[in-house]
Amino acid sequence: MTVATSARATILDFSQLEGWEDDNHRAALTSFLETCDKLTSPDWRPICAFAADAGASEASAKAFFELFFRPVVIGDPPALFTGYYEPELNGSLTRSPRYAYPLYRRPPELRDGQVFHDRASIEAGALRGRGLELAWLEDPVEVYFLHIQGSGRIRLPDGQVMRVGYGGRNGHAYRSIGQEMIRRGTHTADELSAQRIRDWVRANGQAGSAMLNYNPSYIFFRKLDDLPPEKGPIGAMGRSITPMRSVAIDPDYTPLGAPVWIEKDGGDPIRSLMVAQDTGGAIKGPQRVDVFYGTGDAAGDAAGQVKDGGRLVVLLPIDRAYAMLPEG
Repeated sequence: MTVATSARATILDFSQLEGWEDDNHRAALTSFLETCDKLTSPDWRPICAFAADAGASEASAKAFFELFFRPVVIGDPPALFTGYYEPELNGSLTRSPRYAYPLYRRPPELRDGQVFHDRASIEAGALRGRGLELAWLEDPVEVYFLHIQGSGRIRLPDGQVMRVGYGGRNGHAYRSIGQEMIRRGTHTADELSAQRIRDWVRANGQAGSAMLNYNPSYIFFRKLDDLPPEKGPIGAMGRSITPMRSVAIDPDYTPLGAPVWIEKDGGDPIRSLMVAQDTGGAIKGPQRVDVFYGTGDAAGDAAGQVKDGGRLVVLLPIDRAYAMLPEG
């Protein structure tokens, strides 16, 4: 992990983590084990070897984290917490008057990091007629929000469910339409939520469509054939993420796979140990966190209301933690 030189690191004691004693550490350990074998650095390998045998009891799971890690605050709180989820949407494998809005698979000529057609060009038909459509959905606004979430479940007319996940991006930087709506004065920061954005776009016709195109970033999808229905969507580490135990972070500051202690304030506060198993185009900075709330409408309603402060604390292997100090 390379930490920006401007990001200050402060090591804490576990006693300074509010609510640490009351969390379900076994649940956090289960999530940690989902991706532990992906951590190949020398300081992670022995930790992951011990982790496999550390979940016999809540006490042993808690002791595992306290023995092998130190809590580190990277950057300067307050953090910004948001939420994301896996949508469940109606769709079809064929286009019809009801299902008219495509999800595209990645074009074969698109290379990682390449700047490709922007959102407006793709929506205007730049990829039409090439057979790249994975599925067709009912609502262009829901297509847009599926791009933001990066994964979803599509209920087909015959009752089957297609799982889709991130397949690539068009190389354009993400721009927040919520921030643009605040700038234009359609809403204040306190008023804005995911549902408010949906409602405004749907109510404003061409102006609403133009607002979606303010974000030039465009996500391509792939079909996930082998993902069991009880498992969460695939995160940035190539493994399923866990509701309320997985978060998206900025990997320039927080290593993917690291346990993270979440102190989210606001109307529904969280004090819980989670794992940094995902990333996102809007998740930038050492104290920026997106919490995975689960699958379906209820999870979406909960995730869409989250815009809270608090503190992100990263649990790092002991030597790595102390090496981050200026004298280290």
